[in-house]
Amino acid sequence: MPQKKYHVDLTKEEHGELEQLLKSGKHNSRKLTRARILLLADAGKTDAEIASALLTARPTVERTRQRFVEQGLGCLEEKLRQGARPRLSEKQAAHLIAVACSDAPEGRARWTLRLLADKAVELKFVDSIARETVRQMLKKTNLSRGSENNGASAQ
Repeated sequence: MPQKKYHVDLTKEEHGELEQLLKSGKHNSRKLTRARILLLADAGKTDAEIASALLTARPTVERTRQRFVEQGLGCLEEKLRQGARPRLSEKQAAHLIAVACSDAPEGRARWTLRLLADKAVELKFVDSIARETVRQMLKKTNLSRGSENNGASAQ
């Protein structure tokens, strides 16, 4: 078996800090799993044994070892995640809000999410859009399609 590239050797202070973390308060489950990984790695367990004992994946154990060697106990904290990019640009969202504030199509009392999505595609300011995307975008505004005072200017 090849030698491990990243060895976990905890100091007494680090070991005590991890033990205290596991015993006290509420913490993110991923943070607690990382702490358990470090304690088991320090005890000489292999990655496979740690993964099996904690019901986690082996790459998680390997990444935690590597991050500990590079960052110390800072490896317990979550990295910021970017998240998905918005599906609509600000300009597209403004167009959609303008359509939602306009009169409903003939034969309809009000706009539905599906009608708004179809109209956005028809007007070609998006190639395709799901009604859920329309719902989420309208929810972020103070726009209420069901009320008389929907936030649109009366001018």
